[in-house]
Amino acid sequence: MVGREILLKQLLKDMKVVQTGEFILASGKKSNYFVNIKRASTNPQVLREIGKAMAPYVGEAKIAGMALGAVPLAVAVALETNRPFVMVRKEPKDHGTKDLIEGEVLPGEKFVIVEDVATTGGSTMRVVSALREKGANVSKAVVVVDRQEGAREMLMEHGIELISLFTAKDLA
Repeated sequence: MVGREILLKQLLKDMKVVQTGEFILASGKKSNYFVNIKRASTNPQVLREIGKAMAPYVGEAKIAGMALGAVPLAVAVALETNRPFVMVRKEPKDHGTKDLIEGEVLPGEKFVIVEDVATTGGSTMRVVSALREKGANVSKAVVVVDRQEGAREMLMEHGIELISLFTAKDLA
């Protein structure tokens, strides 16, 4: 682990992003702990460090993030890499353009997905599907925390490499 990752790990631990109790996750699963990266992404110093840690995985790709949790991460990584980003909604807007994706997606463009937490991979696959429907190429997702509950395997079945900065155990 390099110095920057050690700093980010300590910042996340200090913010107590891993909370214990009874929680229902976005996947619908019940859990006795919750990884609250939103708590961290509202802190400018921590958000900046997350952006710096994710940036090396972007290359020449565009960045995509699911609203709400991944949007600050996508912005931080875009600012760090000077690469454009798109925001993917959970549902298409019911007014205006009624778009599911905010930002430009052209056929053949490469995208890297950024996420706060991966559990089953369902949220990431919604982003992958939305981008692939527009003809984009997606083969990589970078998450702050992998809960190690099947996301890596499920995404691999769809040709997506999951890269995690940390596991939940790293931050407990």
